[in-house]
Amino acid sequence: MAEDLKPLPARSVVLSLLLGSHPDRLSPAQLTRAGEHFGIPAPTLRVALTRAVAAGDLRREDGDYLLGERLVARQAHQDEGVEDAETEWDGTWEMAVIVVSGRPGSERASLRERLTGARLAELREGVWTRPANLRRPASYADDPVLSSFRARPDGDPSGLARELWDLTGRAAEGRALLERLDRTAAPAPRLAVAAHVVRHLTADPLLPRALLPADWPGAALRAAYAAYQAELRSLAIV
Repeated sequence: MAEDLKPLPARSVVLSLLLGSHPDRLSPAQLTRAGEHFGIPAPTLRVALTRAVAAGDLRREDGDYLLGERLVARQAHQDEGVEDAETEWDGTWEMAVIVVSGRPGSERASLRERLTGARLAELREGVWTRPANLRRPASYADDPVLSSFRARPDGDPSGLARELWDLTGRAAEGRALLERLDRTAAPAPRLAVAAHVVRHLTADPLLPRALLPADWPGAALRAAYAAYQAELRSLAIV
């Protein structure tokens, strides 16, 4: 993370507010107050809203602004990272093996994005896996180019987790974000840091606690972001 975070542009501010809002709808008056709080003039905010609607990122309903279809799916994935999505873990792992070759590059990239979005990591070419500890269904399981399994590694599962994810690097980044959020008070820079926190949590592999380093900051990050959302609600922004 760069030491000096630039304030988010108006469109990113609007989308960040709606992605963090439940229900995901805000009135023009609420968005105008949000713009004022983050230093965005009303005309600039209106232009950003118009462009977001035109791009399909937002839609209008009864005068309010809501997330578009693509961002509704993104919000669900974001919420999984922000909330504690772990269940009791019995030691099994999800596995997805690509069984169809010779596909176009665009299809391979799309499948890679889908598996990464499901928080799987690539063990070797065409073999993806993760601990089976999440509440979410394996949405990729119906893909015709995949075969899905449950398995248990013969070796140390903690070592496998360290091989698949840079847990040390992610922990250090998470602690740095916590410190930065704690010492950033100005509204616009604080929102920018919070946006980084959300991105970090969205990419969290959400591993079982038994496989995480002792100093893993995931729970602290989720608590810090929840507190930040409460700050926004107390300002009558969301």
